[in-house]
Amino acid sequence: MHTTEPKRRYRTVFLSDLHLGTRGCRSDFLLDFLTRIECERLFLVGDIVDGWRLRKSWYWDANHDEVIRLLLRAARNGTEVTYIPGNHDEMLRDWLGMEIAGVRLVDEAVHVGADGRRYLVIHGDQFDGVIRYAKFLAHLGDWAYDWALLFNTWFNAARRRLGYPYWSLSQWLKRQVKEAVKAIDRFETALAQEARRRGLDGVVCGHIHHAEMRMVNGVLYMNDGDWVESCTALVEHADGRFELVDWARENRLSFFRAEPRPLAAAA
Repeated sequence: MHTTEPKRRYRTVFLSDLHLGTRGCRSDFLLDFLTRIECERLFLVGDIVDGWRLRKSWYWDANHDEVIRLLLRAARNGTEVTYIPGNHDEMLRDWLGMEIAGVRLVDEAVHVGADGRRYLVIHGDQFDGVIRYAKFLAHLGDWAYDWALLFNTWFNAARRRLGYPYWSLSQWLKRQVKEAVKAIDRFETALAQEARRRGLDGVVCGHIHHAEMRMVNGVLYMNDGDWVESCTALVEHADGRFELVDWARENRLSFFRAEPRPLAAAA
């Protein structure tokens, strides 16, 4: 998957919702991305390691190891790495204010762009009513999402044999179910309003696995997506221009995995 082309250089890179420790994490795509880019600043915007999964089961392969190694190497080699825990790695919120292996842990940050504009950087679960007021429902949604991913694996194995392209149930539901669309819009509006209240020019977040970059009530809302299905990153160029990079689509990476194992073995 790796190439010999020159590395892409960015001023800042924002990544979130890697969900390391789960089978859904596309650590192979992420590893390809990290190997082929360099940046001055790297923001890890929450749900990097999935602590919720740690309580029930754990999945870790060589690609996961290599991702962690590259992140730590970036910090060691001078990249300013800031880790903002999310709801799935909330256990790290007990360590806020500390620096571990060159990685600074904070609850949120204000990023100053190359053009002087200022952006709130936050995971975003604080503005999700389900997470704040009904954590049980959030865990239920997490369980349903896991099953949707498992269904995708089996369903797409059949589609591959028939010569059809990959199709994502969870992403389709987000686009088609009216309540899901409304929830995403409420989330985006709430984050934009918070940035505006603080006198900032924009907001960078994650949490909802929906990559987006648009103006919301005069504020630039940017969600860097996830590395489970969309496999996207938000990057800032040297001139302060932001761009959403769809790594899988741009590099024509296949979401097809190896043949699924029986359900009992995959649990």
